[in-house]
Amino acid sequence: MKIVSKSEDFVENLCSAQREALTSFGDQRVLVEKYILEPRHIEVQIFGDQHGNVMHLFERDCSVQRRHQKIIEEAPAPNITKSFREEIGQAAVNAAKAVGYFSAGTVEFIVDSVTKEFFFMEMNTRLQVEHPITEMITKQDLVEWQIRVASGEPLPCSQSDLSISGHSFEARIYAENVESGFLPAAGVLHHFQPPDASSTVRVETGVHQGDVVSIFYDPMIAKLVVWGHDRSAALLKLHNCLSKFQIAGLPTNIEFLKSLSKHHAFASGEVGTHFIERHKSSLFASLPKEKKLVRLKLSAALAACCICIKDAMKDHLSPPEISTSSSGNCWGFLPAFRLHYEHRCHILLNHGEEGDLEMPVTFCKDGNCEVKVDDGNGTLMTVRMELNKFESSSFTATINGVINYFSAAFYMKDSVEYVSVWSDDKHHEFLIIKPVLDKNVELSSFQLSDRKWASMHPLGVHAPMAGRLVRVLVQNGVKVNKGDPLVILEAMKMEHIVRAPRDGFVKGLALDGVQNVKDNSMLLIVDDGQES
Repeated sequence: MKIVSKSEDFVENLCSAQREALTSFGDQRVLVEKYILEPRHIEVQIFGDQHGNVMHLFERDCSVQRRHQKIIEEAPAPNITKSFREEIGQAAVNAAKAVGYFSAGTVEFIVDSVTKEFFFMEMNTRLQVEHPITEMITKQDLVEWQIRVASGEPLPCSQSDLSISGHSFEARIYAENVESGFLPAAGVLHHFQPPDASSTVRVETGVHQGDVVSIFYDPMIAKLVVWGHDRSAALLKLHNCLSKFQIAGLPTNIEFLKSLSKHHAFASGEVGTHFIERHKSSLFASLPKEKKLVRLKLSAALAACCICIKDAMKDHLSPPEISTSSSGNCWGFLPAFRLHYEHRCHILLNHGEEGDLEMPVTFCKDGNCEVKVDDGNGTLMTVRMELNKFESSSFTATINGVINYFSAAFYMKDSVEYVSVWSDDKHHEFLIIKPVLDKNVELSSFQLSDRKWASMHPLGVHAPMAGRLVRVLVQNGVKVNKGDPLVILEAMKMEHIVRAPRDGFVKGLALDGVQNVKDNSMLLIVDDGQES
């Protein structure tokens, strides 16, 4: 889908849409339609049988989207009248009857938020990704309905038998770089721990920990579906479940969905397809830098304690053998035990955005690890963690004496060890540069050459996402201006034009024809000096 607001942009967008359509569907024909300025996307679930009966199971609102694709859906639609619900439901039934349709179908409409008019968009002759929220509010199994209708049975109930019970949300968990414009991401699910399922919580997924999210398929990892007695209760449950959803190893949209679920406009039901764009500043608002850094340091302190305990234990007792009783073997229980002094070590972590973080850790004689963290106002905060339940990913620590429950996961990515920490409703990922446990080594002696990654060329142009190279639009030695298109990448049915970040000359271009590229891999150099 392409939106053209200026006539001079029409040809470029038309060609791009045709290429995307041909690649994804083998058909480059496109439709040109009127663009509604204040739209909502509302769809109606219908069902027909082979005996001429057609009914609807109410509507779903799918208005909140990015890149014209749904990320959160709800049923019933908020802020609509009973008469509107009946009118749009009957319109969907009439459309199905007009073509003699039976089985499950979804009739999609664009609703003008200003005039309250609705326009038929399309009908999907199947169950949609978001059908579980309809099941939650109607207490019906739509897959069972499909099977029964296909076998010739009549619909199991009439329109008057159905009613709406409560409210339901579905959040789509995607592998994507939200800060980079929701570009799709690829990689390994090094850690995957969804919230527990129940009668009011469904987690629908086809992946497990260790699986790969490929560049060749849609990057959706899972669907989180919740139900509550009303919209407020369902929204609260959605946020709580998102806070318990742990994924590490590749970027996801979980933090964004949490921000969305707490947004005041979304809580009021002020939804529309422009919602993210309209509320961009508040949706992406972050804590003041000082508070954000304190939270990061606290997570780094928790990570450092976990690293110390993990590494100190590995040459002693395996986790199932650890005894926390007073009669246990103190040499195994306290691997960093010193008779006359408290052992100290340093952990060096890297967070990318904030760079290197040095965490000085003390092994206390009582078996606790302790880290002092500056709160930004000159006061030290004390993080203490005891050696317990290390075989689990859930831990307990105290911060200034207050109990804090958190989770951590270790994994290897690109031959480098990482640790992820989930604490205080936030997720932080750290690259472990150098844990120093058994000798006093100055951290300043760690040079860039000791690290397991190479620095990027300062004038390099890098792939904003993993994907397939479709076209190279420049050659080495060519002069380009800032904003000029350089290459076209494609991933998950979407094209992305990589443009020149500055004026200069193209160098280092070694791309040849169609090929796959990794996320953040260097494509070429735009040198703002002299032509080589």
